[in-house]
Amino acid sequence: MTALLFVLFFVFMLIGVPVALAIGASTLLALNAQGVPLMVVTQQMFQGINSFALVAVPMFILAGDLMAQGKVSEKLVDFADALFGFLKGGLSIVSVLAGMFFAAISGSGAATTAAVGSTLVPELRKKGYEPASAASLIAASGTIGVVIPPSVPMIIYAVIAQQSVSQLFLSGFLPGLAMGVGLATIAIVQAYRRNYPRGTAFSAATIWRTLKSASWGLATPVIILGGIFSGIFTPSEAAVVAVNYALLVSLFVYRDLSLADVYRILIRSAITTSVIMLVIATSAVLSWTLSSWQVPGAIAEAVLSISTDPYVIMLLVVAVILLTGVFIETASALIILTPVLLPLVTQLGIDPIHFGLIIVVGLAIGMITPPVAINLYVASSVTQLPLERITRAILPYLLGLITVLLLVVYVPILIGLSG
Repeated sequence: MTALLFVLFFVFMLIGVPVALAIGASTLLALNAQGVPLMVVTQQMFQGINSFALVAVPMFILAGDLMAQGKVSEKLVDFADALFGFLKGGLSIVSVLAGMFFAAISGSGAATTAAVGSTLVPELRKKGYEPASAASLIAASGTIGVVIPPSVPMIIYAVIAQQSVSQLFLSGFLPGLAMGVGLATIAIVQAYRRNYPRGTAFSAATIWRTLKSASWGLATPVIILGGIFSGIFTPSEAAVVAVNYALLVSLFVYRDLSLADVYRILIRSAITTSVIMLVIATSAVLSWTLSSWQVPGAIAEAVLSISTDPYVIMLLVVAVILLTGVFIETASALIILTPVLLPLVTQLGIDPIHFGLIIVVGLAIGMITPPVAINLYVASSVTQLPLERITRAILPYLLGLITVLLLVVYVPILIGLSG
């Protein structure tokens, strides 16, 4: 029956059925063939989304959209430019730093790519940067959006694995910082090879002026994460606080959004949320089915029969995560892989929080690996460049991010664990 389920799933995917429907339909048909009462499907779909922690998902999506559409991203880019624009190829570093700043607000890779790209691309072109390389760097920087908290994939993983959202958020800072440092290092090397120009002259006055202007945006992660880690509110409550703060800043401080804009953003965020929730609901049925068929245990046994060396097995796990991210979008892949791989890695003594960071970083890389590469599509849309050109230019950054992923796997101290 397991073979039938996966064959049906891949057939549906190949003929272009949306992933949520492909998961749901293949599981439904497999259960029906086994004679399982189909009432189980609706029960498990409801159970899959019946979690208070998931309230944070639509709220963080909405907060990110509100910030991305307003002047917040522009102010953050200006501040990053004041800090590092004076260096040779400084705008490349600004792209990465702005991505990290916005990652601490949005929780979304696509939103980070869109916000930073729409602000920086015109300036990058004006300064003579190679367009495809600049676009690929912005897309790669967008992957940090789901690693530095708040992070929607981390919330989803926490619900599935029954782990602490706060602990996952706390562990996400160092890997996100490592991703940023890796991308910036590659960008600097390319800047010297291509003789990119220096940007804005260094000025303490400019830094102070842009810092004051960007302070409303920079305060967002301080309020959200400070409130979570201090115990003032839960991650779900923090998401609601983030939405209210984003509305306050956009409507009354920067005054860059109208009520009509807010309505349009609400509709778009609701559509995005509905897609994610449908994926979670149908994937919950798949997870229950695989668990009842004892598939995770069988997979763990099969992998352990290949090797008992934890280093070798984790390398295989990383390969599975990266390959899955190539073909399946982040939320779906997360929900499919977690119940299958988590029992295996826990047998190896891997902490579930550690594995949560491994799978989130690994699937974040999938955002820049075609054919399912949402960040590349966003970058292509923003820059009006063919996807093929951006894909070729992404390779150095892709290798850099994979290196960081291996560090996350084999150097637990990178996420604050002793080993």
